[in-house]
Amino acid sequence: MNAAKKPLLVALLALVLGALFAGCMAPKTDSTIPWARPADWEGRIPGMTGD
Repeated sequence: MNAAKKPLLVALLALVLGALFAGCMAPKTDSTIPWARPADWEGRIPGMTGD
């Protein structure tokens, strides 16, 4: 292998591997909304707030 091609091949391999690993990562999308807990207005009769 030519001495000038080896660093180019290593750089190309690093670029391809970096693109593969970066493409496979999904952004973390945690939500602060508690989906399991009903909202405070759910389960009441409309117009009967009792405040």
